[in-house]
Amino acid sequence: MNFNDIFKSSFLENVTSVSLLDMVLALVLAFWLGLFIFLVYKKTYTGVMYSSSFGVTLLALTMITTLVILAVTSNVVLSLGMVGALSIVRFRTAIKEPLDIAFLFWAIAAGIVLAAGLIPLAVIGSVVIGIILLVFVNRKSHSDPYIVVIQCDGQASETAARDFLAQSTLRCVVKSKTARPGAVELDLEVRLKDDNTDFVNALAGLPGVHSAVLVSYNGDYMG
Repeated sequence: MNFNDIFKSSFLENVTSVSLLDMVLALVLAFWLGLFIFLVYKKTYTGVMYSSSFGVTLLALTMITTLVILAVTSNVVLSLGMVGALSIVRFRTAIKEPLDIAFLFWAIAAGIVLAAGLIPLAVIGSVVIGIILLVFVNRKSHSDPYIVVIQCDGQASETAARDFLAQSTLRCVVKSKTARPGAVELDLEVRLKDDNTDFVNALAGLPGVHSAVLVSYNGDYMG
């Protein structure tokens, strides 16, 4: 080892390991694929509260994954260090919608495949996945469920309210019941015949019924 070897920088040697054209092309394609994933997510979202930040995260995640894989494929030693560094990262954000997991894996997979140089696979695969999601997520095979919350004063009014709902809806199932002296609260899952919700007004006007609330149902039942 001579004097010049001491000041020799391996860092500078890695500057040209990935060409500028490859970097620009990969990041531009990653941006457009991430934007496509974001638009599909926005179009197919069926949850209660839409989060625009999650959509932007999908776009950023595609580009970040592409950046990481470009670095990994350019240096085998760096890839081993990258695996060790990423293994200590922990994400504790709760995923409320199961479909969000699919979009996260889609963004990561698109970034990996794109950075590996398999551009046709990344583009065509993303287009096919997007079309499938648009077709099946927005397709409704049954009517949306609703929850009706009824407060009444006793057994007679409860029976009248349930009979009325059975005639006014396609399906009526009791999910929970709370009884107190002189007061009964019912939670029922119903399927509407159409978009007309005037039956709630008539339900609230039945003798002994104090209030009737119709709520759109999203999520899983507890119990």
